[in-house]
Amino acid sequence: MAWNADSSDEELMLGYRNGDVGAFDELYRRHKGGLYRYLLRQCRDAAAAAELFQDIWMNLIRARGTYEATAKFTTYLYRLAHNRLVDHYRRSAHAVNLSVDDQEPDGLAAIQYDQPDARYERKQRAARLLELLEALPEVQREAFVLQHEGGMSVEEIAAATGVSRETAKSRLRYALAKLRLGMSEWR
Repeated sequence: MAWNADSSDEELMLGYRNGDVGAFDELYRRHKGGLYRYLLRQCRDAAAAAELFQDIWMNLIRARGTYEATAKFTTYLYRLAHNRLVDHYRRSAHAVNLSVDDQEPDGLAAIQYDQPDARYERKQRAARLLELLEALPEVQREAFVLQHEGGMSVEEIAAATGVSRETAKSRLRYALAKLRLGMSEWR
């Protein structure tokens, strides 16, 4: 079957469950960037993020036969990611700092401007934002990244992380307040 932009993620996953590899290709295309950035910002190690990224897609492939569209696909995908991150944190007690460089695919540093001053200021803002993200408590950073990279609602964040709606909302609110305060010099 030919899938298009109007096909929902849930329809695509059901199609993949029923054997349509093209549906998986479309799901992967739609969600690879956001999922990778979520993992990178959570574990702060590009090699670990790449390994986790592959594990999550493999878990999705293995679980396709039991998939039921009981929630949004992104909730399902990021729940897999959250659970895999929890496993990763249990196995490793160290974290490597995330850096801003011009080679980051689809990242803040990849945006180019014509003027050197504007490019420098953008790079400074991006570095400051990443610094502030890194300083957030892990649960607040996760809520923020799930909303901004995963496009998830508060309810979906709660479902993906296994907490109540109010807890997810509170984590997101505190994260946003801290980031706004930290970025206030650029207003």
